[in-house]
Amino acid sequence: MPDEAAKVVRAWLDDNDIAYDEQQPGQISFALPGEKKLQTPVRLDVSTHALGIHAFVCRNPDENHQVVYRWLLEKNLRLYAVAFAVDKDGDIYLDARLPLSSVTADDLDRILGTVLSVADNSFNTILELGFASSIRKEWEWRISRGESTKNLEAFRGWLERDAPTS
Repeated sequence: MPDEAAKVVRAWLDDNDIAYDEQQPGQISFALPGEKKLQTPVRLDVSTHALGIHAFVCRNPDENHQVVYRWLLEKNLRLYAVAFAVDKDGDIYLDARLPLSSVTADDLDRILGTVLSVADNSFNTILELGFASSIRKEWEWRISRGESTKNLEAFRGWLERDAPTS
């Protein structure tokens, strides 16, 4: 059954024109393209009984860990089939397990669509909560040098509102 599930995964990736790497049988890595989070790296592990889904969302926050983790846990209550998790380094992932009997093209569409949607829609909030100081410093540095702030536009509202007045 693991071989059949791996074939379904490979066919789904091929059908969706997603390049992937399989360094060892049943361990398939690829990236899902997003908008706010430009890409979400994903690893699928086909084991004897289940398909493990592991998607990297964000590195360990610089600050406000309790606020970030609380937000993630509250978000978990509203998610379908996936949950936020934190690894030993504090990096944030979306994780799921499916029984091999659920590894169909339709179920992969649903679960990987959820992974992409949740990673993309959560990314800026996680950055605001866990990296505000770094984002603020970068914004101020760019403004002071007349550099582009294009990649920080999602944060313009609170950056300008919280900017020191001179």
